Amino acid sequence: MELINIKEHEELSVMNHSCAHMMAQAIKRLYPNTLFWVGPVISEGFYYDMDLQGETIREEDLAKIEKEMKKIAKDGKRIIREEVTKEQALEMFAGDPYKLDLINGFEEGTLITIYKQGEFADLCRGPHVESVKQLKNFKLLKVNGAYYKGDAKNQMLTRVYGICFETPEQLEGHLQALEEAKKRDHKKIGKEMGLFMMSEYGPGFPFFLPNGMIFRNLLENFWYEEHTKEEYQFIKTPIMLNQELWEVSGHWYNYRENMYTSEIDEKLFAIKPMNCPGSMLVYKNELHSYKEFPMRVGELGQVHRHEASGALNGLFRVRTFTQDDAHIFMREDQIESEVIRLIAFIDRIYSIFGLSYTIELSTRPEEKYIGSLETWERAEAALEAACHAAGKECKVNPGDGAFYGPKLDFHIKDSLGRVWQCGTIQLDMNLPERFDLTYIDSDGSKKRPVMLHRVIYGSIERFMGILIEHFAGVFPLWLAPRQIVVVPVNPQVHTEYAKEVYEALCAKGLRCSLDDRNEKLGYRVREAQMNKINYQIVVGDGEAAERTVTIRKHGCQSSETMPLDAFVEMVCDEVASKKLFA
Repeated sequence: MELINIKEHEELSVMNHSCAHMMAQAIKRLYPNTLFWVGPVISEGFYYDMDLQGETIREEDLAKIEKEMKKIAKDGKRIIREEVTKEQALEMFAGDPYKLDLINGFEEGTLITIYKQGEFADLCRGPHVESVKQLKNFKLLKVNGAYYKGDAKNQMLTRVYGICFETPEQLEGHLQALEEAKKRDHKKIGKEMGLFMMSEYGPGFPFFLPNGMIFRNLLENFWYEEHTKEEYQFIKTPIMLNQELWEVSGHWYNYRENMYTSEIDEKLFAIKPMNCPGSMLVYKNELHSYKEFPMRVGELGQVHRHEASGALNGLFRVRTFTQDDAHIFMREDQIESEVIRLIAFIDRIYSIFGLSYTIELSTRPEEKYIGSLETWERAEAALEAACHAAGKECKVNPGDGAFYGPKLDFHIKDSLGRVWQCGTIQLDMNLPERFDLTYIDSDGSKKRPVMLHRVIYGSIERFMGILIEHFAGVFPLWLAPRQIVVVPVNPQVHTEYAKEVYEALCAKGLRCSLDDRNEKLGYRVREAQMNKINYQIVVGDGEAAERTVTIRKHGCQSSETMPLDAFVEMVCDEVASKKLFA
């Protein structure tokens, strides 16, 4: 059961874009005064932004729109493509400010494409399917608001989302996967398992609860252990630094609108949105030799970025998060070998969590970048060569690089087939120049290092959210906040042996609890299952007499009895080896 990325599927992309137009046609029939902005294909299907001219579409209205769409599909009109001049387009859409805005963006003499079906026509590059009768298998998913052109200063429009497939079976499968995704919602599971909470006193600033802190600390400790194996050094840099530093780094001019600021001693300071400038200052704190390279410096650094309130989403989009950052300083001739090593390192980390991935090479942005074109070209070529040398393919993503350099982005795929951009390797030949970083080369001369910025989790918070949904809250034993619960059959009779079992497990560092409440056995076992505890151990007369335990894994209907010592050894091995599941 996987959610398909519509945007990456050529045939489905065309079908969904065509279905967006069919939806707009149906809405125009039901709400005649509606004006339409844009209706693109997205990974989840399609949407259309519209100005309903004072009317409202609610969730309960979607069925009525679907009914009208079915009529249009049954009617089977052909979809016709036409080319018109800019002047003709202006005449056709006179009185529609949204379309006039689009048309006026075209240069004089440009031929503009228009797609028509029945009485409905709209500006569109296309392509589309031949006829609306191909668009029978669709579903409207939700409705919400969206600012015109994505700017909060502009008017709020209505946005209706939908999805379309070739067959009823594909549509039904996708809708089932959407239902599964709802069950896995990390906000819902996070609340049920006591992992984290949000408060109106700090929108976008998560609070981590005791079980969430166990989960978080396990991820952080694993990060430190693996980075120590890879010969990283660790630092901690201040959360707030002077405006002048951010001017040197370029953030003040390229990222100012996302930064929080405060005044200290009549000087302006900014809370860091990124850890890089602090790492630059650490490097400059002493002289360095080529013999130290590559110098790998890691930091779990908390950053703050201002996100629009409407974009906030659990742990996925927050205003403060901890990046698992590292900056690697090196000579230019070491780029390839270090990137190859990094790719192998990232591959090892993701495999522990059972996550597959693809890689994208993001190149120089069209605007808001620092450094010369020559430097960018060298950096982009170096990253691509290193990726290929590591035996990995990379798809080029033009214009999506950081403002200071190109990057390799790692897109992981979860158990529902959803893709998340987490890891990144960013090659930077610009910040070392801006901060005047140097090292002493073998001939005694001063040289300029190059550096890599890189993360693997991306951020601790977001990675936690991804793992919650990937595992549906049923974590591998080594990651589970609550690993084992011991349940005496009769708390009045069997608690003594249950405590012995509990203490034997706790002595091995396992996260174990004892449920000796005066409740029915079935109730306590069901509750342990609902709480997603990996192992439920039931002990009664037979277990106490034989020094055994009867175990039941989460999600299993059957149970198994084994000697206590064998069970302790088994679970300790499962934790130590970081098995996905036993």
